[in-house]
Amino acid sequence: MTSLRRTAYAAFGVACLHLVFGAIVRISGSGMGCGDHWPRCYGRWFPPLDRPDLVIEVFHRYLASILILSLAILVAAAWRRRAQAGVGGTGGVLRAAALALGLGLSAALLGAITVKFGNAPFATLAHWTVAMSLVATLVAAIIRAGGFGGDEARMGGASMKARRGTVAGATMALLAVVMGGLTAKYPGAAVACLGFPLCGANPDVIRGAVHVQLTHRVLAFVLVLHLVGLVMAFRKRREAHVVRRAAAIALALGVLQWLVAGAMIGMRLPPVLRSLHEATGVSIWIATFALAYLARRASVPGEPAVVRP
Repeated sequence: MTSLRRTAYAAFGVACLHLVFGAIVRISGSGMGCGDHWPRCYGRWFPPLDRPDLVIEVFHRYLASILILSLAILVAAAWRRRAQAGVGGTGGVLRAAALALGLGLSAALLGAITVKFGNAPFATLAHWTVAMSLVATLVAAIIRAGGFGGDEARMGGASMKARRGTVAGATMALLAVVMGGLTAKYPGAAVACLGFPLCGANPDVIRGAVHVQLTHRVLAFVLVLHLVGLVMAFRKRREAHVVRRAAAIALALGVLQWLVAGAMIGMRLPPVLRSLHEATGVSIWIATFALAYLARRASVPGEPAVVRP
């Protein structure tokens, strides 16, 4: 199980790197760096790296290929160990790994559709949402393999209240991240608010762009307040330590995101540094999903723990 867990961690790392690089593609406007050509870039697998937008886009595609390969390796490793407890069957690593591979292939297909439709917002948003689902599935695979506190969660100690509260938090985090992706692509939404935390609407953008930006902000603020409530409630009810620790991490990332957002707007950060905001948002989604999954595992009594070799 240890080697399988390491393989899942490696695939997860590649997925996170690919997500961050995808954010750079969107923020820098490099989505059409290879024109409408896919999977090759202007008919070549290795085109001349003579333009910044082409370099960003083509390396994003290379990372996607590495990600698919890492997911296939994870599935193969889980398949070889499918007879082990916690690997095959319901709730095992194999099913999560197979789902992750399917989502990875779906993300690649949506990437092609995005290119063919000229980087249209609806296609980009669908691509981004599938990518969020992929990284969450890898988190589930790691927890099933005993990582991210998965072994500790199987000892129990979480209530059904914690389970419901964490699911609500993960749902809000997903909505906030998806709206963040829409904010990055909707014309004018990224610069619709000139102030922070209040909006200070930009008079040069359309009203719809302001609404998109505000929806994203409201979701982010409500999420952090919800996480504050979870941390306080978990301490009062003495929930499982692994759940309390995960909630504290998610809250810390939420506060960090507020600081990054304020700096991004107040200091007028350049596009490359703005990718830090999206990377932090993805981290919050990962943390809240892991929190919800750990609470789910810890609220099921009597589940056998994974025995490490």
